[in-house]
Amino acid sequence: MYKHNSEYLKRQESEVQSIRCWQFLRDLLGEMNKLVDRRLVKTFLDLVQIILINRHRNNGLLLSELGDLLLGGKHGPAGTKRISNLIHSKGWMSKIIEEFLWKKGDERVEALQSLKEDIYVLWDESVIEKSESLAAEGLCAVRSSKAARLKRIKPGYFNPPGGRPIFVPGMNWLQVLVAGRRGCVTLAHLRWWTTRGEKSSDKRTEEVQVLDRVAEMWGTWVIHIWDRGFAGAPWLLQVLKRNLRFIVRWKKDYNLIGPDGLTKKTWQITRGKRSQGHREIYDCKRRCMRTTGIIAVPVFLPSEPSRQLWLVVSRPGHGRTPWYLLTNDPIQSTDDAWRVIFAYARRWQIEMSIRFTKSELAFECPRLLLWETRKKLLLIAALSYAFLLSLLQFDHNSLFDRLIDLVCFRTGKWSRDVSTPLYRLRLAFSRLWLAYRPSSLPLLDSG
Repeated sequence: MYKHNSEYLKRQESEVQSIRCWQFLRDLLGEMNKLVDRRLVKTFLDLVQIILINRHRNNGLLLSELGDLLLGGKHGPAGTKRISNLIHSKGWMSKIIEEFLWKKGDERVEALQSLKEDIYVLWDESVIEKSESLAAEGLCAVRSSKAARLKRIKPGYFNPPGGRPIFVPGMNWLQVLVAGRRGCVTLAHLRWWTTRGEKSSDKRTEEVQVLDRVAEMWGTWVIHIWDRGFAGAPWLLQVLKRNLRFIVRWKKDYNLIGPDGLTKKTWQITRGKRSQGHREIYDCKRRCMRTTGIIAVPVFLPSEPSRQLWLVVSRPGHGRTPWYLLTNDPIQSTDDAWRVIFAYARRWQIEMSIRFTKSELAFECPRLLLWETRKKLLLIAALSYAFLLSLLQFDHNSLFDRLIDLVCFRTGKWSRDVSTPLYRLRLAFSRLWLAYRPSSLPLLDSG
């Protein structure tokens, strides 16, 4: 009797989550229905769910693997053909998905505005490495982070390789998230670009296009947060020209004009000055409390001496690298300075986002030759990720009780108290929809 009830609950939960996925994509599916045949629209919805089911870093976005999961067995080639017809269709372009993600980001901004919370727009760059590819359209030379990790010195091992950075074929990648002070993030934009071929572009052009779009949509309502890859006067001048609020992690060797009117390296401006306050802050990496000092001073860019900025320095203690954060928000008290520190700490969410899309959603595995076709598939996979994030924003506790505990139970306080159980949620969807196929998806052929 107990087994029968459990089977019923799992099958019911499968249908409920399938309906949620349809509700999340309803507006986009409506737009797609105006452009292409309704059978392609049905395949579009099915593909978003199939990508959640197929958990494989090396083969997660291969059309043959997805097609086999779509129809299964001897009908696998037909499933692959359906997906191929969808992403190769000339009736729709990837831009429709980009606009849908911008809309979701705008909705999150409005929700945070109604709660009167600080709104953060998190930026980060990465690359998609295709080290064994040459024929795919739009490939260019990108610095390999995988090679850098393999070359890193590790205790107890000898003769680590040195030399210059390793470059491999790939694509450049820019991602934008919307976040509040706490809770889950919202995917707002994904962009890929190359430096070679007909679609060649450059980093500054792509970044300014996104900056213009964000400035037009959200203006000064949001605070942009960047890491050291965006540090530099040319980029900040673009930002200041648009009167946007920002927090950027500054490089310690870059020059700034200090309170005394002298141009110095950033680390020299606060050298020897006593911290203005201290707090006990939890170190997530080492899982301990750490006494952290803080100091904030007014500074100016040498290329823009008329605009006052603020340098906020976080001092996490002996042996730890300080954060040098530059912002144009006025710092009137130590509370304002701590707000800048905690805001920048939220930027770690986008690092985890990129790691999730590369590892769980297999963003580096597609084997498609055409640029637009590859972009369509990656953006459809991004919709799967955005759907998971949407579930964590509004229904975290009940979803944990019903879905994760039902098909992906874990013991231990650490597993159950994690704030964003994204990996377990993906695993739960994969197990649930594999075992109990929702009615919106074709049933697997047992033969």
